Amino acid sequence: MFNVYITFVSEKMTLVQPSPELQVFIRKELNEDVNTRDSALEHIKEWLLKQPHLPNSWDESRIMTFLRGCNFSLERTKKKLDLYFTMRTAAPEFFSNRNIKNPELQDILKKAQCPPLPGLTKEGRRVVVIRGLDKSYTSPLAQDGMKILLMIGDVRLAAEEVGVAGDVYILDAGVVTPAHFSKVTPSLIKKFLVCVEEAYPVKLKEVHVVNAHPLVDIIFNWVKPLIKEKIRNRVFIHTDGYDSLHKFISKDVLPEEYGGTAGKLQDFHDQWMKKLEECTSWFQQQETIKADESKRPGKPTNYDDLFGVDGSFKQLHID
Repeated sequence: MFNVYITFVSEKMTLVQPSPELQVFIRKELNEDVNTRDSALEHIKEWLLKQPHLPNSWDESRIMTFLRGCNFSLERTKKKLDLYFTMRTAAPEFFSNRNIKNPELQDILKKAQCPPLPGLTKEGRRVVVIRGLDKSYTSPLAQDGMKILLMIGDVRLAAEEVGVAGDVYILDAGVVTPAHFSKVTPSLIKKFLVCVEEAYPVKLKEVHVVNAHPLVDIIFNWVKPLIKEKIRNRVFIHTDGYDSLHKFISKDVLPEEYGGTAGKLQDFHDQWMKKLEECTSWFQQQETIKADESKRPGKPTNYDDLFGVDGSFKQLHID
């Protein structure tokens, strides 16, 4: 379809950026007009200044990622940014004490891998792999694993320099057991899904479950009511090897562990953990950059409504 990437800029680079040709395609996908995007950015910056409950300013590159994730709809961008900063207040288990060197996070990193892959699919999509390594590991702190995923998401807000045409997730169920599943509550899953689906500018295009077994069907049926219908329809379960996965994602993007040629998954994982460590000071600075509900015009956000496990979601009021 296209010459998909340009080369790595440096050894520290964790993501390959799309080629100029693919960038043109991605801009069409994201409704991005190079002649008006800067004015859209200025509009959002000015809007932030007028919101008493939100930070006065934020990283321009990250705001631009929100605009791209919202197809440059100013109102959708405002709602998503509002919720993003609201979640930083409402979900401290995900957004506080974000230091990848903390012992509890280091413990998880020895038992699982969760890197975005450096390459892009031919459609300009980023692939993220989540893979457990130890069947016997049953940490009760699943929220710490979710915290790491959202930390990576925050880095990507700036690292996706020119945008991508969506995300593709590969979930490896090879070591999943009932003991793992018993550690996760519906309320925790719902809170995480609100973050991923509503607060971050993620365009989730596909979810591929590999190394699936009968327990996966049970888990999926349990989680299904918490997931939007359009996302449910994008979940593909693979039970026999990786040939069916290769029909969706080419081998040059996939790591060797999944029959690909891009490299080793552990190497990508290590690169990302190093990147998170390099961003420690940024994460510390962000601790206080969040919504202040006492200053929100009108009624403060009702967190019980926000995280109701019945699948409902309360839209935030935007002035």
